[in-house]
Parts: sequence; C-alpha cells; structure tokens
Amino acid sequence: MTHRLASRPFMPSLRLPHGFVIVRSLAWPQYDRPAAMKTRGRNRQEARRIVKNHIVCRIAASLSGAAVLFGVLLGGGRAFAQGAETGPADAATKAAAAAATTDQRIDALQQTLEEIQKQLLALKQARTGAQTATAASQPSATPAAAGPAQPQVAAHAVVPSSASSSSGAGPEVSAVATAPVQTNNDPNNPHSEPFAFADFTWLTGNARTKDTPYATAFFTPEIRVDANYTYDFRHPKDDTISGSSEVFRSNEVQLTQFGVGGDFHYDNVRARLMTQFGMYSQTTPRNDASPARGQWNLDNAYRYVSEAYGGYHFNVQHGINVDAGIFMSYVGLFSYYQFDNWAYQPSYVSSNTPWFFNGVRVQWFPTAKLKIEPWFINGWQSYGRFNSRPGFGGQILWRPNGKWSIVGNQYAFGRDALGVPKRTRYHTDDSIQFKYYDRPTSRLSKMAMSLTGDLGCETGGGVSCFGTGKDGSPKQSFVGFMAYNRFWFDHDRYAMTIGGGRINNAGRYLVLLPPINGATAASGTPYFTENPGDQYKAWDVSWTADYMPSQYFTYRLEYNHRAANVPYFSGPGGVTPPGGNTFGAPGSIVEGWTPDLRKSENRMTLAFLVKF
Repeated sequence: MTHRLASRPFMPSLRLPHGFVIVRSLAWPQYDRPAAMKTRGRNRQEARRIVKNHIVCRIAASLSGAAVLFGVLLGGGRAFAQGAETGPADAATKAAAAAATTDQRIDALQQTLEEIQKQLLALKQARTGAQTATAASQPSATPAAAGPAQPQVAAHAVVPSSASSSSGAGPEVSAVATAPVQTNNDPNNPHSEPFAFADFTWLTGNARTKDTPYATAFFTPEIRVDANYTYDFRHPKDDTISGSSEVFRSNEVQLTQFGVGGDFHYDNVRARLMTQFGMYSQTTPRNDASPARGQWNLDNAYRYVSEAYGGYHFNVQHGINVDAGIFMSYVGLFSYYQFDNWAYQPSYVSSNTPWFFNGVRVQWFPTAKLKIEPWFINGWQSYGRFNSRPGFGGQILWRPNGKWSIVGNQYAFGRDALGVPKRTRYHTDDSIQFKYYDRPTSRLSKMAMSLTGDLGCETGGGVSCFGTGKDGSPKQSFVGFMAYNRFWFDHDRYAMTIGGGRINNAGRYLVLLPPINGATAASGTPYFTENPGDQYKAWDVSWTADYMPSQYFTYRLEYNHRAANVPYFSGPGGVTPPGGNTFGAPGSIVEGWTPDLRKSENRMTLAFLVKF
C-alpha cells in the first residue's frame, strides 16, 4: 500500500465466544495526514482512493467494535478469563488470521459501498428526469400545480370568490369552513362541493387562478389590477372614448381598476368585499340614473365598492347561500373584471347589460352540477329604485361535465326608466360554452367556444314590446348575440381569441350614452337622444392575444373594430366643448359647438392584468 496507517498502542488479545478475538490489527486506525498529503500531491486520483479506503477502514473498525461489545455482553467474565490463559504465540497466530479475515471484509465492504454509490447516483438521475417530465407536462401559466398540493377547503367552504363572474361562470361555492381540508369532489356524494368535480378555469367570465396565496381558514384575500393603454386610430383631441363600459380614454396609460378585498368565512357566516379605485369608480356610477331620485347621493356612497355583501350558508343538499348587498350581475357572459375574460372589450350584449345588482340573492345547489339562483334587486344595474317597483330575476346554471357550461338569466317586472313609473322591463340572456379540444401536452393545448343570445323589451309608458299598438306606441326592444372562439398554446402559456357580435336596440334604452359635455345616464343629452322610436343597430369584431407567464398575470393585446348605423363613436374633434364641461348642466346644448361623432371606430389596447 502507498500510505501508512498508524495504530493505537498494543491492546492485549482477548478470546471471546464464537471465535471473536481482539488483537492489535483491529485497533482503531489513525490516518497519517503528512503521508497522505504528500501522496495526494503526487497523484490526486490515488489520494481520493486512499481517503475512500480510510473511510471503509473506519466503518470496518466500527463494526468490529460493535461485535466486541456484543461478545463481551454474551461472554461476560468467562471471556476475559479465557483470554488471560492464552499464550503469546497462540495470540499472534490468531491475530494474523484475524487480520487476513479483516482485510477481506474491508475489501468486501468497499465493493459494497461502491455498488451503493452507483445505485444512489442512478436513482438520483431517474428522479431528476421524472421531475423534469412532470414540470414539462404542466401548464406554465399555473406553476403552482407542479408544486406541493395546496389544501383545499372542505365541503361547503368558500373557495376564492367566483361571484366576480358576471355570467355565473365561476365555480359558485357553498359557504364556509373553519379549517382548510380536502374538498369532496365526487358529484355523487350528497354533500360534495358544487362544480368542484372538474376544472372550469377555461371558461370566460371565470378567473383561471387555481389557488390563492395567503388564504386562511377565516379570510381568502384578493387583489386585482387592470392597467391599459388604448390607441384610438381617430385620435380624439379630448382623448375620450364613447360607447364602452371597459375602455374610457385613448392614447394614455390609465388604471381601470385597483381592487383590494376578499372573502370572509367562519362558522357558516360569509362576506365579501372588493373595492374599485381608478376609472371604474367614475364610469360605473355614471351609468346608473337611480341616484337622481331621492337624497343621499347613492353614486358617491357606493363609488369605490364593486362588491360588498354578507350572508349565511345552510348545509342543505350541496349548499344554500342567502346573501344581501352589492354583488356581480349575471346578465351578460363576461365578467366585470377583465382578467377573467377571453377578451378585453366584450361585445354589446355584455358591455351594455348590468355589471352589478344591489339586493338579495339565494344560491341553491340541489346537485353538484346545478345552481338555481333567484334575485330580489333594486333595479337594472342600479344602486336604488328608478320608480316604485323593484326588479326580480334569476339564474339557472348547469354543468353536466367539464366540457359544457349552460346558463340562463332572466329579468322581469322592473320599472327601470327614470321618471316613467308604468314602463316595465323584461330581458333574457342565455349562453353556452363548450370546450371541444383538450390536449395539455400538445402545442395547441385547448380550444373552446361561447355563444350568447339576448332578447328583451319594455312595455307601458308609451312603448310596447311588439311594435305599434292601439295607442300608437312604438316598439321598444333589444335583440343581440355574440360568439367567441379561443385557442390556448404551449401548456396554456399563450392564447388567442376571435369574436364579435351584433345588437338591434329599438328605443336605445340599453345603449350607453356618450359622455358629451359631461352627460350622464340621469342627465341625457340632446346630442344623442334615447327616446321611444330611436333606432340603434351596431356590430363589432375583435382579435385578442394573451401571454400568461403566471397564473396571476396576463399581458393582453387586442384590436377592436366597432360600428353603428348612427354617429356614435368619438371622432377627431372629441365630445368635450372648448374649455371643458363648463357650459350649463351636464349634457346640455353649447351654442356654436357640436360633438364629433362617427359611425365606426378602430382601436388597439395593451393591458396589464393581475389577480391574486
């Protein structure tokens, strides 16, 4: 051997039962560091082998020591007595034999150690390969899915709110739990979580996030950011965009919404709060005429709140929720929050229908695949009543499997024309969504489509649903549709949506009023009237591209073309009088000035969308 092992001082030989003998050759070896360092200098590979042999020797010595202790316990004093009677010659002979046996055992241990090292290396390589394959098969937009499984909420628990979905497309949940535990996803279980049997994050109107950071048994936080830059090809000089409830300024970076809130849930009591700072705090209250009736400035009272309600959950069947406050509307397929949607600017049947209701709702889940939800509300997207009668409505949502979602929304009996107490509104809004292609590992990973159809009318107060009546009243109706098709690529990291729609709204009662000279839904304006008999027909198409590096973030680029049969969209001259909105009441005539309205518009929008 090329190195030296120095042993401890001589130890007397001891004869133990079953052939165990303690001799000098089995004494604890000591490593000769100077010699090893010198050898390593000559040959580094040989030095590594020396260290390995030294480690093996230490292991062998330790095993021998354990054997000695075991023998001592078995042999007791008899072993020491036999060792004392043994002569020096006999001890030397047996010591030599034991040394040879020990060398053989050391060699065998060394070979075993090398085999173990090879097996560990192979196991590590196989494990690394399996982790790489698993990560590659997961959608990059949902990195949390590749990590440890997140605890889900028990049956009848609040999952991160889906009430943000204007279509009811989100996984409407039962209620509350006191601790995060495994969710019961079996739809055949009589108390399983509704709509938890499949992944519905592909739906438009429903957030695609699969978990919520920092959720606790009492509170599930939520933060939303919607910032965008919109380029209007007509370049209105006042940078004002007309006819949209999502996009309001052109050629500027604007914060549409910054929302902070979440869901509270404890002991079957539930509550939700979501704020709206940014453009929404001005534009959404502006489209509600009900604050003009009565006192207390309802538009200011609710300006910075998009959702605020509380309620109780009953453990009946798959759950019953009873909530009161402001909650998201279910009329129109798209969500109020752009992060949840397939496109930034939805078509008219969504953009021109309610985003919120103020009232009471009951969510009844008789099965895990069905929701029945009646509403008692103040009116059609209103903080208060327009006249003396509230509105009534409801939703039926059915999802037979993970590929289909069918929803029907109905509204009736509301008298929602300010100052016209006998005019009653009816509306039906019905949608289907179908995922017809799903291959997560393919380059084209998913395809889905949506189709929405709306019918509505008003009757009484000088109008009728079906045309000129006996009193000569004109037709006041709404007919519209929209359709979208979405493609997902590269494990859902990228997506593209193509869609559009069309409406015919006789009487213009659901047309968004252009903000001419500061006009609001309550003030109206003679520059764009909304009287019985006024015609409005419009259509639009859009193309949307999304890059989703995280389940919590989306870069969105969208092109929109919108057109109408009458001048409606902002032209180069804008809709603001010279010097601003300083001429009389909002929407009033300004002598010598006319707003620049055009029959079409083209714009591009780049949006940054965040949802935790």
